[in-house]
Amino acid sequence: MREFENLDAFAAAAGEHLGYSEWLKVTQDRVNQFADATDDHQWIHVDEPMATAGPFGGTIAHGFLTLSLLSAFGPKIYKVNGIKMGINYGLNKVRFPQPVKVGSKVRAGAELVEVTDIPGGKQAVSKWTVEIDGEAKPACVAEWVTRFLA
Repeated sequence: MREFENLDAFAAAAGEHLGYSEWLKVTQDRVNQFADATDDHQWIHVDEPMATAGPFGGTIAHGFLTLSLLSAFGPKIYKVNGIKMGINYGLNKVRFPQPVKVGSKVRAGAELVEVTDIPGGKQAVSKWTVEIDGEAKPACVAEWVTRFLA
């Protein structure tokens, strides 16, 4: 994990790749819990027998589940010291080039694209790529906007 002493040190890293998370196995239980939390019970995610006969040969994770894992991956990639809080400000662009088959392992890599001053802190735009172990295409590519308050 990369640790920054303060927001100025973090801002100085703009343009750099910050690192990778560890691999995380996507289980059917996790997919089912996400389906329950979001009321998205589409068969491709939760009906294993039907999905086995479907286009991917089994169930796949929701795209938004893959995206939501960025919250878990982020603190494993970097930490900014000396801040009061970090706030999820939004996303500029999100794409899901490859579905995540249940049982696959995923990890995220983060690149700090830009850091700008805002009242009371800094706003960062980072590019996140969620990779699938053994697959050429990523599961998710997203520009995440975060505000850090000092």
